[in-house]
Amino acid sequence: MGMTYITAGVMNASNLKQQLQMDFIVDSGALYSVVPRAILKRLGIKARGSKSFILADGTKIVRKYGHAIFSFQGTEAASPVMFGEEGDTPLLGIVSLEALGYILDPLRRELRPVPMMLG
Repeated sequence: MGMTYITAGVMNASNLKQQLQMDFIVDSGALYSVVPRAILKRLGIKARGSKSFILADGTKIVRKYGHAIFSFQGTEAASPVMFGEEGDTPLLGIVSLEALGYILDPLRRELRPVPMMLG
């Protein structure tokens, strides 16, 4: 099965004019998005705490997290973001995807809008 890549924007909620476009792997198996620490620092996004994760090989890691605004195809949404360390791949996870109103079509390997419902 192939990977799905997209280009999306990342912004600091307190300074929406400062936006950085970057390439992400869309990972529907990842809960949270990962952006390199250096990029988040450049945007002025500060760490709010840390979370522990277990990788597929069983390795336990800890990453700092903060809050960012993601943009894709004219839509913006707030989402938690993990501070990626060296060797971490930039990921767009399911929380950010759902906040933006998209899901990953597993057969076509492309993003599709989610019908939005209240109730």
